[in-house]
Amino acid sequence: MFLERKEEGKLHKGSVLVGYDLGEKYSQISYCVYGQEEATTIATVVGTKQYNIPTMLCKREGVNQWFYGKDAVKNMDEEGMLPVEGLLGLARKGDEIELDGESYDPVALLTLFLKRSMTLMNFIATVEKIDAIMFTVDELDDRMVEILSQASVNLGLKTPHIYFQSHTESFYAFMLHQPPELWNYQAMACEHDGVRLKIYRMECNKRTTPIVVLIEEQLYETLVIPEETEEESVREDAYRMADERFLGILRKMCEGRIISSVYLLGDGFRAEWDKQSIQFLCRNRRVFRGNNLFSRGACYGLQEKLEPSEAGSKHVFLGKDKLKSNIGMNVLRQGRESYYALLDAGENWYEVQKECEFLLEGERELEFVVTPLTGKDIETRVIPLSGGNKGAPYTRYRMEMAMSAPETVQVKVTDMGFGELFPASGQVWEESFTVAD
Repeated sequence: MFLERKEEGKLHKGSVLVGYDLGEKYSQISYCVYGQEEATTIATVVGTKQYNIPTMLCKREGVNQWFYGKDAVKNMDEEGMLPVEGLLGLARKGDEIELDGESYDPVALLTLFLKRSMTLMNFIATVEKIDAIMFTVDELDDRMVEILSQASVNLGLKTPHIYFQSHTESFYAFMLHQPPELWNYQAMACEHDGVRLKIYRMECNKRTTPIVVLIEEQLYETLVIPEETEEESVREDAYRMADERFLGILRKMCEGRIISSVYLLGDGFRAEWDKQSIQFLCRNRRVFRGNNLFSRGACYGLQEKLEPSEAGSKHVFLGKDKLKSNIGMNVLRQGRESYYALLDAGENWYEVQKECEFLLEGERELEFVVTPLTGKDIETRVIPLSGGNKGAPYTRYRMEMAMSAPETVQVKVTDMGFGELFPASGQVWEESFTVAD
């Protein structure tokens, strides 16, 4: 008998879904209504496309008065104001923050920013009324999962539908919801914050079923765009040099490849210094400028979690946060041997959780079938169950599975006995095995 984990709080048409892009400098909030395709980004100024919320707080000295976002930026230089910038980095570091004679938990300050910024959603739904939320960040590792999990609890969200994904996966989810001609071949996103350029290149292996999607990431940390306060002659020289370097990067990335579409993201492209690069890109590709792809992609990723689209059902994304193998067991059901799937490739490793019960006779061991979707050979992993109640013809076991890293599966097996004649021994086996990374 297999026991599946079930989520509570079933959503209905009209439920509000939120995609929150939490960045080191800026954050954004998008939302959509369950059952409707399009995601909308919240503007910080009504009627504009000003989507960026500065990820910072500012406290007035001597009183418990806090400002966030643009109000924090506006007030930070006033006398008696104490700014707190880089909230995400401070939370990752984890050290207490000394401010105005008190110590503050950095995750608590990040939570305060999240709570204040989400008031921008009040005309759609208050925090308590949000039915599902996806947080997306640049890099998602175990520390960031811990931070986001703690912040989610502190926010007081009433929904069990709380998820996290990287910008890379948000790009994938965004593309799933674009016209097929924009990603029939390959698609590329170039994110620039004025100093750092990060390029995502997405390609699909249509020879596999489901179609495996891979995204390559390249980081360039010295493509600097000057501030608008610089002298015009200095800016023009810097723009020309940046354009030439960007063009060289693009030529290398596009060489020998068919790129269907390119997305230019972030404030680094606001000055439109990339004239030669744009001419090169627009020769035979669709090119878009914008800066809200990741928050919208978080909304689409949430939709895929709750109810996969037709495109989502045919594709599986194997990013660095993903389990890259199908894992199952050959079991007897009604006297016939069959394969039972336990863990599916494409799941986020930190969300993997499986529980089931089974009977064993004779040789007491578990054999797992590991099928990589990366083209590697099928392998088996064996966990012996030594000891236990040896006199029983059969023994019932409960197995719990989780992952501690993208390539490490943790298995816990508990002896449940077999009826009154062979009570449970209480023995527990805890083992782990590795899979393709």
